[in-house]
Amino acid sequence: MESQKEARILQQPVARPPGASRSQTPNAKERQEGGPVPAAAALGAEADDDSADGLWELPVEPAKRRPECSRCSRPQKVCLCPFLPAHPLHISTHLYIIQHPAEENKVLRTVPLLAACLPQDKCKVKIGRRFSEERDPELSTVCQKSGTLILYPGAEAANLEEFILDSPVYPSTIIIIDGTWSQAKDIFYKNSLFRHPKQVQLKTSISSQYVIRMQPTNRCLSTLECAAVALSILEKNNYIQETLLRPLQALCSFQLQHGAQIRLSKEHLLKNGLYPKPMPKNKRKLRKMQLLKNSVKI
Repeated sequence: MESQKEARILQQPVARPPGASRSQTPNAKERQEGGPVPAAAALGAEADDDSADGLWELPVEPAKRRPECSRCSRPQKVCLCPFLPAHPLHISTHLYIIQHPAEENKVLRTVPLLAACLPQDKCKVKIGRRFSEERDPELSTVCQKSGTLILYPGAEAANLEEFILDSPVYPSTIIIIDGTWSQAKDIFYKNSLFRHPKQVQLKTSISSQYVIRMQPTNRCLSTLECAAVALSILEKNNYIQETLLRPLQALCSFQLQHGAQIRLSKEHLLKNGLYPKPMPKNKRKLRKMQLLKNSVKI
């Protein structure tokens, strides 16, 4: 009888933990995991899991943003309103800024300073990547008017100063894309609306004063600087350029006094062997870097 009981006990299946494979015996599992797990280590792991789970249950306090100035959109402690014009500049040109969404929350963006210097009905900011007649009827109408220009240095772009001398219709509106060069290129080529206005570019020898942000080449300007030069040409008033650049100069000066460094262009760093990062392995990106190094327009 005793031997029969022992035989029945040996024939009973071994209880498996939840999730264990049927074909995996305890010994095989130990070998797969590198040997038997000590009980103390297992208890410690369970305790760590429990403590980690508890962290997820803790209340998360939202990050507090510093109070911002309602006019220049800068933190109140570093407000740049003293460098803005007392009253919005009087201009006849309508300015549309097409802003990539990634630019909207950048701390050192220039578009709020630009908008603070101009009348609200003359400067409109449109945020997005894709625009169409259905999504934005107003912008679609503006793009199809004969007096609308788009500032984009494409192959078909004319020199703005030369264009206004020969144009039968004097421009009343100019569109500027706000974003990195790759973002601006993406917005321009993937929105058919922006193929309607005449393309123009700036032929200027001025260097960017936006020295706290790296530019691709020495000839690149920030959105505010582009608008300042373009509006001064269209309005035939150099005072506009001086006034619009003043808050940008103050912004850069303040940042440099508090730890920021002058950022040389990528073109300058490549030419002088100072570029701190390794050259990209991607052939397309490597080709762009070589063009910058050889001062070839991309």
